[in-house]
Amino acid sequence: MKVPVDLAHTLAAAVDAGTLEGAARRLHLTQSAVSQRLATLERLTGQVLLVRSRPVRATAAGEQVIRYARQVAHLDDDLADRLGVGGSATTVPLAINADSLATWILPALVEVATAHDITLEIHREDESHTTELLADGTVVAAVTTVAQPVAGCTATRLGSLTYRAVASPAFAERWLPDGATAAALALSPVVDFDARDQIQRRYLTRRGVNPERCPRHLVPSSPEFAEAIELGLGWGLLPASQRTGRTLVELGGPDISVTLWWQQWRTHSPTLGTIGEAVTQAARAHLSA
Repeated sequence: MKVPVDLAHTLAAAVDAGTLEGAARRLHLTQSAVSQRLATLERLTGQVLLVRSRPVRATAAGEQVIRYARQVAHLDDDLADRLGVGGSATTVPLAINADSLATWILPALVEVATAHDITLEIHREDESHTTELLADGTVVAAVTTVAQPVAGCTATRLGSLTYRAVASPAFAERWLPDGATAAALALSPVVDFDARDQIQRRYLTRRGVNPERCPRHLVPSSPEFAEAIELGLGWGLLPASQRTGRTLVELGGPDISVTLWWQQWRTHSPTLGTIGEAVTQAARAHLSA
């Protein structure tokens, strides 16, 4: 079966816009033409691809067609750039976790984007959920903790980011006067990045503390997360680069290591290959083997 690219792009436009009217505006078509294209596409594939809700959303089969549309669009941009007929920079959407953005990956991305006239579209997402954006075609590559490649992707081990439990001296004196005992940790406020942050939970579990018992602050920005700990809002775990230069005391206990992987579409894209090489080189320089 050959899926016409223009029909696949129409489905992607409908999901991106949320309505058929919005897709029509984006594609400079009438709403009737958009509906006809989608009906044709569903007839060709023999499957329902779009749930006509508000907003519209793709079915599981529709997500695969949208992913195909985005892959073709990426390859088209890549080819136009190599031929010098694109007229604008190639846009590359990536999913990267906040700690990697704050500590090691951004200089490498800036360097490669500047050198090769690439426009980056960075989606910040928890490292355990970035593959979801890969699977639905939102991004072409991701930093993730998932070693198993998403269908149609390759996975390359980057290394480990190691975290250590710390707090401000004033916080430790108030909440942990006899050290970071299990009893004291159970009562002490902890700082999490967001509701899905597992780093502090893993530490508490290994210390024999029920993570659900602790008072919890949420600070969903990596630089402000580290600053909140230094200011005494709560204790938390930070990688070495975010501990350096801050007035903090270490709480002891196990270090928590998070192994990171680079997953990217298995397409013959020189642009994506260049970015992947830059990321893996930066990882070798900054992450533990």
